Amino acid sequence: MKPILTIIVLSQFLCTSLWFAGNAIMPDLIRHLQVNEGFLANITSAIQFGFIIGTLSYSIFTISDRFSPSKVFAVSAFLAAIFNLGINIDTISPNILLVLRFLTGFFLAGIYPIGIKIASDYYEKGLGKSLGFLVGALVLGTAFPHLIKSITTNLPWKLIAYATSLFSVLGGLLILNFVPDGPYRTASSKLNYKAFLSGFKNEEFRTVAFGYFGHMWELYTFWAFVPVMLAKYQLQHQNLNLNLPLLSFTIIAFGSLACVFSGIYSQKTSPYKLANIMLLSSCICCVISPLLLSNDSIYLLMCFLLFWGFVVIADSPLFSTLVAQNAPKETKGTSITIVNCIGFFITIVSIQFIQYSSKIINSDYIYMLLAIGPIIGLLNLFIHRPQKTEELLK
Repeated sequence: MKPILTIIVLSQFLCTSLWFAGNAIMPDLIRHLQVNEGFLANITSAIQFGFIIGTLSYSIFTISDRFSPSKVFAVSAFLAAIFNLGINIDTISPNILLVLRFLTGFFLAGIYPIGIKIASDYYEKGLGKSLGFLVGALVLGTAFPHLIKSITTNLPWKLIAYATSLFSVLGGLLILNFVPDGPYRTASSKLNYKAFLSGFKNEEFRTVAFGYFGHMWELYTFWAFVPVMLAKYQLQHQNLNLNLPLLSFTIIAFGSLACVFSGIYSQKTSPYKLANIMLLSSCICCVISPLLLSNDSIYLLMCFLLFWGFVVIADSPLFSTLVAQNAPKETKGTSITIVNCIGFFITIVSIQFIQYSSKIINSDYIYMLLAIGPIIGLLNLFIHRPQKTEELLK
């Protein structure tokens, strides 16, 4: 990788470690706060909802197009790190914790989509490959708290928040000091409250955006419930002694390789075809999940979850690149951010839908409902096939 891209990728990894910091210590929080297991959905939805409101705010006020994206990234990383530390307040109540996770998510809106914006300002050609590494860093950062938890089992659980906040500050400093605004940046000097809607006037932008939305229905719900799937399997097979945080990290982090693979391979084949194959593959995983989640072989289960963790994210760099390439140049950052906003709103609906449905549907069958998003995304891509896909990603 080129030096600038390496710094952007490293910063993205460090900062997005905040995302699932609460999920990694969920059993500890449940005991500390004396809440039930359903709190998992609430704490995940809180940070997702914060991200949604954050991306909406950044979009409406065209923050990344009017101001230096690097400075926006850095300030957002510092503020997100501060609110993330709120997890460790001894006297915190469940509701206050949800507010703090919301605020952490709000400022993550200045990290993930802005990171994509910064990369697109540097790499007009080969953007698919660049975003493969960038989204891979997001995946690895998302999984990283689970790894920290797995290797600090005998240490205080509050270490997770301290570590991830420190990583976020370091990531912000790297961008601030070593990544100036890119050569392809088109700055906007005026505040335009309708700018976030401009991309949707373009049919190809709408098409790839809706493909992304279908992908998002499945992605974060799968990530949020991986520890739940493994915990249930452990409960049913008590002869096994599974390291749940380490296995959760491995399954989620495996997707980072998928992002790098799809980013690089998109330079050699049809990105449209590759995105469809991955979206279809993850859809099939949803449909056949009852067969694999209830089997007696932990090795077969792990192979299945690793494969699912691979294909569930592999199309993300492709959709992100297509959105960036089809967005109006003068509002590129805003258009990327609003697509993220809508996509993450969909993740809240999905997470809460699965959590609610788990009360009335056997948990071995519940993840079949995740196929709804990929099916809609595939139908949209089939009906409104983008004509410029191959040219844009070369």
